Amino acid sequence: DKRVLGVLPNYRTINETGTYEPIDAKHKLIIASKDSFDYPLVLLSAAFAGLSQLENSNQSYHQGMEGFGKRLAANYATQAIGNMMTEGFFPVMLHEDPRYRRIGPAGGTKKYRTWYAFSRIFVTRADSGGTHFNFSEWGGNATGVAISNLYQPDQRNWKDNGSALLQ
Repeated sequence: DKRVLGVLPNYRTINETGTYEPIDAKHKLIIASKDSFDYPLVLLSAAFAGLSQLENSNQSYHQGMEGFGKRLAANYATQAIGNMMTEGFFPVMLHEDPRYRRIGPAGGTKKYRTWYAFSRIFVTRADSGGTHFNFSEWGGNATGVAISNLYQPDQRNWKDNGSALLQ
């Protein structure tokens, strides 16, 4: 099953088999594309756009269908770019495996499996088979955020963000 709750795409989760088999760059980009260009992502983006429309955030988008359409496009682009960076481009460049290995009930206690799932934000497997810091997750998301700041209007700048933290 490659969907969370039967809806959201999740092509990067695999069951742990005990034997590590690395995937090539093409397969990494296929996983990223499937997670990025699947219809539920449009539905999720529409939900976020609707919430943003109700709150009238990013007021330069205005209200009405035009504003909703701009919000929808921006939300979808942000999610798709983030997926492509963290699951595709960064893993290819850094020789990391973007897949999450589900260890299942036989892999230990619920407490251990929860800790394992959380730790995958920080730890990933390299194509060589070893583990190290998950640069693809952090660098990919940071790059996705930086790119989204190019097309998101009304965003605070570095100076505003820094002064808000000090208050």
